[in-house]
Amino acid sequence: MEGELLTTTAATRAELERIARALDACGFEHRRIEPAPALARVAVPAAVTSREARMRLAERAPALVFAGWVEYRPAPVSMPEGPEPEAGPCFESGAIAVLQPCVADDTKIRLVAHLAGDLGPVLPYLNAVMQTASNTPAGDTLTYMEGHCMVVVYPRRITIAKADEIVDGWLTLERIRRMAEQTWANRDGIEPCYETRKKPPALEIFKRLPGSNCGLCGEMTCMAFALRLWAGEVGIRQ
Repeated sequence: MEGELLTTTAATRAELERIARALDACGFEHRRIEPAPALARVAVPAAVTSREARMRLAERAPALVFAGWVEYRPAPVSMPEGPEPEAGPCFESGAIAVLQPCVADDTKIRLVAHLAGDLGPVLPYLNAVMQTASNTPAGDTLTYMEGHCMVVVYPRRITIAKADEIVDGWLTLERIRRMAEQTWANRDGIEPCYETRKKPPALEIFKRLPGSNCGLCGEMTCMAFALRLWAGEVGIRQ
C-alpha cells in the first residue's frame, strides 16, 4: 500500500497550506508529516496523498508550486525532542525546494534545500574540521559522505543524495545546521583550511570501467556513468 502513496512538500509553509487546501477542495484524503519543533529551522511540513491526487492537482491547480513528489516511506527513526532552535548567524533556516527520487537508488530520495543565511564564511572552517570532506578550488562548495548519503554544501543551498525519506533529509539538514553554527562559534580556535582534497577525475574512473557500454548500470555509455559517478549522482555499486 505504501508504494501507492506519494510525499510532497514545498519551500514555504504557506505554499504547503495552499496544497492542503487544494487537496481538500478536490476531495482527496491526505495527511501531514509535521516536523518536530527541534527541526523547525530546516523543515516545512510534508503532505502524503495518492498518485491519483497528484495527477488531479496537476490538472485542477496548475499554479501550485511543489518541491517534487517521491514515494512515501514511513520514517524508521523518531524526530528529536526539544524546543525550536534559535536562529544562528550562518544558517538561519532552510527548506526543501527540490524533492526527487534518487537516480542512483530508486529506494532513496534526492533533495535540494535553499537556505536563509550564508555558509560561505564557515566553509573553510568546516573543511578544516572535516578531514574527509572535499572542497572546490574556489572554496565555495564542500562535499562529504554521511553514511550512504552524499552531501554538498554551498553558501546558500545544500544537496543531499540518497536520503532514506523526507524525515531523514530533515535530520541531515539539522545536523549540518548545528555543525555549521558550532564550527563558526569555535572559529577562533580553528585554522581555516583552503586545501582541496582532490577526487579522481572522471577520465580515471572511466579507465577502470569495462568500456563495453552494456547499459546495465542504467547509463547509455561507460563514459556517461563515469561522469555521473564523479558528480556524485550515482553510486559506485551501480
